[in-house]
Amino acid sequence: MLELKNISFNVSDDKGEKEILTDVSFTLDDGKFLVITGPNGGGKSTLAKIIMGIEKPTGGKIFWNGQDITDLSITERAKLGIGYAFQHPPRFKGLSVRDLLSLAHGSNLPEDQCCTYLTSVGLCSKDYLNREVDSSLSGGEIKRIEIATLMARDLQLAIYDEPEAGIDLWSFNMLVESFKGISKIRNESMVIISHQERIMKIADEIAIIANGTVKKKGPCDEIFPELMSQFDNACSFR
Repeated sequence: MLELKNISFNVSDDKGEKEILTDVSFTLDDGKFLVITGPNGGGKSTLAKIIMGIEKPTGGKIFWNGQDITDLSITERAKLGIGYAFQHPPRFKGLSVRDLLSLAHGSNLPEDQCCTYLTSVGLCSKDYLNREVDSSLSGGEIKRIEIATLMARDLQLAIYDEPEAGIDLWSFNMLVESFKGISKIRNESMVIISHQERIMKIADEIAIIANGTVKKKGPCDEIFPELMSQFDNACSFR
């Protein structure tokens, strides 16, 4: 179980100190799929980075399965089964997709296992297994490969920061199907930062973060209709 207690995060610049997150608290039970949504600049991506250890909170505590991980490094959190997918995944010229999957797994992966992971994210294994993870791959392809690498790690908690950013409609459709499959087949907790309606609809829970605080969190069937109603009301006044 993931538990955040009173998480705060401040940054300083030439104008002084700015509060990005204020007293953020919530829990995520094992095997649950949480979508965090809300307005741009509300602190969503910062929160995802804090959970992974990329950023350190200026206040509060993070617990993973009862262990205080607030001061643990990214590497130490990864060893506990926590993984993170960036908005813009890195590319590695000279490294094949198969090599990347094996590196993520921690040992050489047989070809059939590599193919299983690629197929599960909607990629034809024979077309991608020996391709380099370089600029020849589209945004949608590289993102699905990154999801496959997280699956190869056999994580307990996977964090995705706006996986839909910068990809085409076809690739987005495949991403949604990939997340559906992970949610149903693997007993893996997921946190996805997203604005997309179709991703929110397949979540177990939705949390709304705005102005650095959790405005609301609850089951998808309660929160999602409220969000759609607010959107419809906003459009009707334009």
